Amino acid sequence: MSRLPKEILDYSNHFKHEYAKIRAAIKRYDKIVIYRHIKPDFDAMGSQMGLYYFLKDNFPEKEIHFVGDNHVSFTPRLFPETERLNDEWHKGRNFLAIVCDVGDKDRIADPRFAKAKYVVKFDHHPFKEEIAKVSVLDRGAASAAEIVADFCLSWKGMTMSERAAENFYTGIVGDSGRFLFSSTSAHTFSVAQELLKSGIQLSKIYQRMYEKTLHSLKVQSYVLSHFDVSPHGVSYYLLPSKIQEELGITTELGKENVNMFSNIKEINAWCSITEDPSPKDPCWRISIRSKEKDISGVAFKWGGGGHAQASGARIDDLSQLDAFIKDLDDLFA
Repeated sequence: MSRLPKEILDYSNHFKHEYAKIRAAIKRYDKIVIYRHIKPDFDAMGSQMGLYYFLKDNFPEKEIHFVGDNHVSFTPRLFPETERLNDEWHKGRNFLAIVCDVGDKDRIADPRFAKAKYVVKFDHHPFKEEIAKVSVLDRGAASAAEIVADFCLSWKGMTMSERAAENFYTGIVGDSGRFLFSSTSAHTFSVAQELLKSGIQLSKIYQRMYEKTLHSLKVQSYVLSHFDVSPHGVSYYLLPSKIQEELGITTELGKENVNMFSNIKEINAWCSITEDPSPKDPCWRISIRSKEKDISGVAFKWGGGGHAQASGARIDDLSQLDAFIKDLDDLFA
């Protein structure tokens, strides 16, 4: 491998002790399972699958798995069907768990990660309780995929295949808003540059990530006909369960049109507000995006969290909607 850019060398040097421990653990364990968060997005699946292929390519003798819930749209269009490991497999606890893109244990898609003998984590989110023996945490990173890819790229003597690089790149693009969010840094671009050297085809990646169907136009038409804008430029649309049924979409797909408002001059922040009628936890799930202001504090106040320009929140019912929108609106007053 040619000499890596200064940004990657500096980054990997900053985490050299954590990287060394994780590499030693990967070499030590013959069984490895890679985890990520529930209701996965591009970054969760991209970081998980990029690492999966990287380890499979460089350690073909090891037994390596990836687990979690499938995505209603990304699977199997972008990512393979998630593996299913039964309880019998987990007996003995002699395996390594690698957790990507999730900080807290209640957000990990498969709770059996706790049965692992050793747990490591790559993440860029705040967390309540440490779950790993070794963590690589960078809250300023644009994506978890950027962090995991750095770990892999800086591992001397290892190969970054096209299939691994394609997944990492997908995760980076997804969580950086196509390199538009303020969390995008020189390091983000340096990692992307090195991934390009594997031979990935950008046109192919972007086409697969953002491909639309004729049916999706119907949903977009509804959103454009039923959005509101607050006095200081907070745009939002509601998708009640009944409307989801009429449009033929699931709750998970409610937020897929949120970025339709990203380039409108008069709009400063934008939200999708989707009803989730789950019997265990009924609520309205909110995806929030922002041009400049940090909206993560509002998200945290309303039962969520995330990043400065891309966060998630929730309200229990529509009686809370006006108060939530006012909190966002006040940011731009």
